[in-house]
Amino acid sequence: MSDPRILTIVLNYKTAEMTLRAADAARVAMQGLPGELVIVDNDSQDGSFDTISAHVLASGWDNTRVIQSGRNGGYGAGNNVGIRSGMSDGSRPDYVYILNSDAFPKPDAIRVLYEHLNTTPSTGFAGSFIEGEDEVQHITTFRFPSIWSELEGSIHFGPVSKLLKSYRVPRELTETVPVDWLAGASVMMRQDVLDDIGLFDETFFLYFEETDLCRRAQKAGYQVMFLADSVVTHLGSVSTGMKEWKRVPDYWFASRWHYFSKNHGRAYTACATCLHLIGGSLHWLRCKLTGKTHKGAPHFLRTLARHDAKALFTPQRERPMQPSPQIGE
Repeated sequence: MSDPRILTIVLNYKTAEMTLRAADAARVAMQGLPGELVIVDNDSQDGSFDTISAHVLASGWDNTRVIQSGRNGGYGAGNNVGIRSGMSDGSRPDYVYILNSDAFPKPDAIRVLYEHLNTTPSTGFAGSFIEGEDEVQHITTFRFPSIWSELEGSIHFGPVSKLLKSYRVPRELTETVPVDWLAGASVMMRQDVLDDIGLFDETFFLYFEETDLCRRAQKAGYQVMFLADSVVTHLGSVSTGMKEWKRVPDYWFASRWHYFSKNHGRAYTACATCLHLIGGSLHWLRCKLTGKTHKGAPHFLRTLARHDAKALFTPQRERPMQPSPQIGE
């Protein structure tokens, strides 16, 4: 029997040079492993596709393809294009490895994920330890969001956070353990699992799509594992521009609503929003009274309240999920 094959996917949106750097790091980490690399240009319309294609051809990269998504449907939709492309001979891979265009695996990072999936049939998805260029760990391991995590995450008050610590979404982990969900910067997934549960939900433009996919995997009986020995350097938020956000964009609120309502129902989602608004308002009031700096994004609470009130009373089939932001990953 031949060794399981990996399809590595790197999604590009207007960051051609960085995407090539990520792809080159992936190629190094793929040495000795059976598989291929596909770079998906997520409708950049800035010459990225031609730049990347020319570099791949001139550099003689074997087992590497560059394809176009045809539209910018967001992070999940772009990666789905890569997943659906399969191997170059038309067959399906055994594993799909998703790598962000601003993430650079260490030489053994992909092998660690690969060998874990080979030896642990119960694991559906395996994700890496993510660190910055300064070698400081990024928090990419999480619990599933819930009503109580909405309160804990918005109130910023020690006694409440201590009381609700088991609901806190971020988990600061440094050892290999199962988790609820992983950020998608470096994740290897069994193709059999994707065949079972489906691909990324393309209703999400950006954010919560990994949360939803991991939740579906776990509901189907597969583990999601964080592998501390698979180390990847991640710049973070380069394509999304999140570091320069002055306000949280509408698609984040749309994704949050879709995740909660899809997995818990509209009444639960409305309750979660109410607790977030209560917690956030109490935090705002405490900051006003004490002179401390408010931790929330500008106008976040009023935007959340307005968005979710409208969503609650809009029939799901008539309410467009995605705005038209000009980003792709």
